[in-house]
Amino acid sequence: MATKQPIDLSQMNRAVFAALDQGQLLEVTCRLHSLAVEMAERLALNSTNSSRPPSSDTFFGGGGTVAGLVGAGDASGTAWTGAAAAATPPTDEQKPAAPAPAKRKPGKQPGAPGKWRDQPLKPERTERIWPTACRYCGTPFELWDKEVRTATAFPVLELERTAGGIRIACVEHRYQVVLCACGRETEAKPGIGAVSFLDGRTRQLQLTERSMIAPSLAAFLAALNSRHHQSRRKIQEFLLVWFGVTLAVGTIDRCIREVGVACEPIVEDLLEEVRASGLIHADETPWSQGKLSLWLWVVLTATTAVFHIGSRRHEEIRDLLGDAIIGWLVTDGYHAYRDYERRQRCLAHLIRKGLALAGGLSPYGVRFGEWLVRELRNLIHAVAEDQGHTILNPIQARLKRACNRYRDHDTEKIRALAREVLRDWDAIVAFVTNHALPPTNNEAVRALRIAVIARRLSYGARTDEGSAAYDATLSVVEICRR
Repeated sequence: MATKQPIDLSQMNRAVFAALDQGQLLEVTCRLHSLAVEMAERLALNSTNSSRPPSSDTFFGGGGTVAGLVGAGDASGTAWTGAAAAATPPTDEQKPAAPAPAKRKPGKQPGAPGKWRDQPLKPERTERIWPTACRYCGTPFELWDKEVRTATAFPVLELERTAGGIRIACVEHRYQVVLCACGRETEAKPGIGAVSFLDGRTRQLQLTERSMIAPSLAAFLAALNSRHHQSRRKIQEFLLVWFGVTLAVGTIDRCIREVGVACEPIVEDLLEEVRASGLIHADETPWSQGKLSLWLWVVLTATTAVFHIGSRRHEEIRDLLGDAIIGWLVTDGYHAYRDYERRQRCLAHLIRKGLALAGGLSPYGVRFGEWLVRELRNLIHAVAEDQGHTILNPIQARLKRACNRYRDHDTEKIRALAREVLRDWDAIVAFVTNHALPPTNNEAVRALRIAVIARRLSYGARTDEGSAAYDATLSVVEICRR
């Protein structure tokens, strides 16, 4: 079947229509009608009948029905009112001027003067760190071994719990030098951790104990950023107003990135816990990394959650869950999950698709959409009320009958939805016989809402390091919250 060429509305006027014969005029009218129906149905989409987030809805609720958006016309159908008139594209004079593209890289520019702390930190107390063994003979040190001197000392800001909440204390860390019985001195040195390399960066990111921010405070700053959507400057203001602590934006940014690098090795251990669970929820959402269009995946159980940023290929979910899992998998309708036999399909996604058909202009779509939504909701309620087979079997029979009736319909959306239900039939009704399975994937959807909001605020990440640090930090913070 030949593919129809797109309609060029700019080349159409009264003279073009007058030159068409009756057959050509009928063809153009039918194609323009299909285009109008498609645009009207797209305008009617909202969070209740599609996968759009609630934040995309208007201030007055959802997008409404297609009939309300199309409005009313005269007998000839030439006058449109309502939202269709508001959708008229603006003229060149009304269009806002495009912003000039940024010509500089984000962050501190080369040659720009730095900012330094005006007053040194005043420690409240001192903590001493001793070496554990002699670096020459290997003899473990005891409490009675002689301390010679302090090798190095620096102030550290630590987050402490108190009876009334939390506070930030300044503690001086002193690394001591101890004299061994062999007559040689050994000094304690700040530990050094992993290094994150990034091409083009003058100073690589290396984890080290010699830092002004302790791990407890760094984890707190990372949680404010990843879980509570606070920017670096908002965190700076929060620390100054509520704790009286002044930190530079660059220091806060480095702490957040250090926490992400430190959390990355934990993810592999978390995946083992997820794979061994009896019930796993999985979902995905788009994610931007510079000019790349990636996807953010989440797999979670009752106590564990793992986020991963990558492509949308089958290999991504296979790397997360493996080729075979012990328990059940609750997902949406993405075909990458169909490789797993023990799967429960989210009925909320199907109900939204049915609502979109029920609010359309096609009478067959309205009938099928209402039929599908009614039977799916009845099935969920019947299972929740622990109804017997005398109630459940007729509901499933009516649902399958509706899909078989419209599986070969001329309208593509109706035909596609009917075939989708039939293709995933076993996964759709799995919760009927296994009442431990939830009929929806709301757990994964709610877990992804944090990342969706962050994506709208920050437009994703810029580098592989930023994406890896974000998903690792979000995984650890979500597990601690659970």
